Amino acid sequence: MGERQEEILKDIVENYIETFKPVSSKSLVDKFGCSSATIRNDMADLEELGLIEKEHTSSGRIPSEKGYKYYVNHLMQPKKMNGEDMLRLQTILSNNNLVVSDAVTKCMEIISDITHYTSVVIGPSANTSTLKQISIVSLDDNVDENGDSTVVAVLVTNQGDVENKQVKVSSKINIQELIKTSEIINKALIGTPLDKVNERLEMDVKPIIRGVINRYEEVCNFFSSAFRDFTMDNSDIVFSGKTNLLDYQEYDDTNKLKEMVSKLENDELVNRISTNDEGINVYIGDESEFDPDVTIIKTHYKVGKDEGTLAIIGPKRMEYDKVVSLLNFLKQYLDK
Repeated sequence: MGERQEEILKDIVENYIETFKPVSSKSLVDKFGCSSATIRNDMADLEELGLIEKEHTSSGRIPSEKGYKYYVNHLMQPKKMNGEDMLRLQTILSNNNLVVSDAVTKCMEIISDITHYTSVVIGPSANTSTLKQISIVSLDDNVDENGDSTVVAVLVTNQGDVENKQVKVSSKINIQELIKTSEIINKALIGTPLDKVNERLEMDVKPIIRGVINRYEEVCNFFSSAFRDFTMDNSDIVFSGKTNLLDYQEYDDTNKLKEMVSKLENDELVNRISTNDEGINVYIGDESEFDPDVTIIKTHYKVGKDEGTLAIIGPKRMEYDKVVSLLNFLKQYLDK
């Protein structure tokens, strides 16, 4: 791709981010001092490369996911922070009366306010706590009229946390088989991060118990549900500007709006945003694994015993240069 074509792509991306309107070849002619035929040819080449695409309701072009990615990786320059934004963050970070977790949360509130996107801080337990032991305790005197009983599932993590839940068990399931399965899980999955236990339960444990547990599907479902509840309870998720995302025109459609609200309320889905990657990484559209119409920019932070994920969720036409600069500033300050 030639230098002029890169500049045209950069202009299309930044113009669309700002206006949410397709960019026509006519609007680029004067800016680049070229003939309309030259601009159209360059735009045709960009479209053939999959970097821009035709907007259905006009003759203009908009960036594709691939185009946004190329822009972020090759054309974007981090935006210089203004003094006011820098001061707001520094004031919080230099406040010795705040514990680290509170300072981080407050800074993400400020970043959400500055950008008008949604921020989320995901605490460490979602991706650092590992399974040490799962136990099943039968409550023999707790059987209802249908023959269903209640057991207590007790989970211990590597960090010494102990969680217990009372769980209703169908009369079809033998309590001794639950206990036997818990022993198999302890041997097979000790040391597994809590948010990965269900995946390994399906892949590693189910084949083992298939030959020794009569109703192994129901038993697996029992433990899957229990681990899902434990993961939720051990998650520390703090949103700021949760409704900001809903102000963008991409969510004018009522069905899309409802779907996004549902996703933001789904702790299991939000927990998947967690990362251990120290870099500031950009996930656009489908690669966000959250919603095809959003971008997620995220990084991992660690200060002493405090660690977790910092993430900004916005539309695909996000001000990438601004968000990257703000997160980078916060990250560098925390890493000092």
